[in-house]
Amino acid sequence: MENSRIKLILASASPRRKELIGYLGIPFEIKTMNVPEESSETDPVKFSLEIAKLKGKAVVKELNKMQGLAPLYVISADTIVCSSGKIYGKPKNRDEAREFLTELSGRTHSVFTSVSAQLLINGKLEVLDFTEESKVTFNHINTQLMDNYLDTGDSLDKAGAYGIQGPSLTFISKVDGDYANVVGFPLSRFVMESERFFKSVFKHEGLWQSLF
Repeated sequence: MENSRIKLILASASPRRKELIGYLGIPFEIKTMNVPEESSETDPVKFSLEIAKLKGKAVVKELNKMQGLAPLYVISADTIVCSSGKIYGKPKNRDEAREFLTELSGRTHSVFTSVSAQLLINGKLEVLDFTEESKVTFNHINTQLMDNYLDTGDSLDKAGAYGIQGPSLTFISKVDGDYANVVGFPLSRFVMESERFFKSVFKHEGLWQSLF
């Protein structure tokens, strides 16, 4: 490994992921590329992982042209909601958001976040991929709650048409699993996976965060 420290890059414009990554206490930069969030996969894990990889690969390719020498650890992620085999991404508009929430109302669904961590060092690429699942239960969403929530606009940029850390808490009754995963990034799992990953790549016995 070169003497220069690894540069952490978050390949996401999500303010929620920015906040969560910030808890690591590692300096990082944000770099995004315009990648269509589409996949032909019907399995939710394969679906979200394909999109997460595409986001990361696009940024790695761009930064590799610009940087050349600096080691990079590029983190990308994709979050989706799945219920009864149907995958819910971000709604196109208010009407679709209402449709999503009506279908999820009074039921338990899964939230999958796939993370792709791509380490580029000395021209070699090492990749860490994983997917975390949490389950979220909604109470019945009555008309007033639905309209109030849709009026906030909170649903339009979030998978499944809701964000757990906002006014949707008026109808979320239960979360099984990693709360941060539902927010958009399974931070504790990422820490554990990165620790194993860096030990495997570098045979490094110290804290992996010290490499940044």
